[in-house]
Amino acid sequence: MKAMLLTGHGGPEMLRYGEAPDPQAGPGEVVVDVHAASVNGADPKVRRGGGRYQLGQFPHILGRDFSGVVSALGPGVGDLKVGDAVFGVLDQGHEGTYAEKLAIKAALVAKKPDNLSHAEAAALGLISLTAITAIEDTAKLKKGETILIQGGAGGVAGFAVALAKHIGARVIATASAGNHAYVRGLGADQVIDYNKQDFTAIGPVCDVVFDTVGGDVRAGCYKVLKPGGRLVWIAPAPEGFKVPRADVETLRPDVIRDRAHLQRMLDLVAAGAVRAPEITRYRLADAAKAHLVSEGRHLRGKLVLEVR
Repeated sequence: MKAMLLTGHGGPEMLRYGEAPDPQAGPGEVVVDVHAASVNGADPKVRRGGGRYQLGQFPHILGRDFSGVVSALGPGVGDLKVGDAVFGVLDQGHEGTYAEKLAIKAALVAKKPDNLSHAEAAALGLISLTAITAIEDTAKLKKGETILIQGGAGGVAGFAVALAKHIGARVIATASAGNHAYVRGLGADQVIDYNKQDFTAIGPVCDVVFDTVGGDVRAGCYKVLKPGGRLVWIAPAPEGFKVPRADVETLRPDVIRDRAHLQRMLDLVAAGAVRAPEITRYRLADAAKAHLVSEGRHLRGKLVLEVR
């Protein structure tokens, strides 16, 4: 199996395209011939190592979400067949989608509809699970509420913008000036240029803040929340940061991998509520180039590795 192997911690030069053992389908699993794999913000962090991203064994295959075609079935799999186009996200704590083949629990994949390409399905995998869990399951956003979404042009945040608008919320998002039209096209009612405007100037008007940026942005998030508001985060605050308000909730979504949430995304796509993000494509062998772009943290939409 050809795979993008991480041979050590450090810069993108640590990624090497080479051979890895062919995966086998265990009980309840399928083997998938990967057609496309998504690059997520956590991937370069794993490559660099340190903290909770420290790895103890090399080589290591990166990647969490994918789209492809079932090529083998393990014992007990009855709801899929060889030749089915599927997509999904590997279970928490598991990686390995930067490869030509992978093994995964059948319960964690969904059938890919014909109207989504493999690149689009791979791009939607983890961002949809994260956004749906954050907005619907954790924040429990309601029609008529106001939400601020930090970093609105990113993959997760962009999906969240469209989802929040579909729910019926008033959506405010931050983005650089060049991405304002893109974010408005996703459904944002107001877009703030974080390079020129202080987003806290809107005052405490938000029922929910979804923070996908973290760092020094976190403190300002509390300034725009109403009493009783909810801050949901997926990017960490600075080390040692203390929550400045006791009258709001600070929540972190538990992004469980399952078919039900993937199907929820497909239903939203079918209803026209959300769509695949803007995609920049790379060959699998060019994963190092994709990591350089990802680490710049100013990309729009998603980066996808095309394997076949």
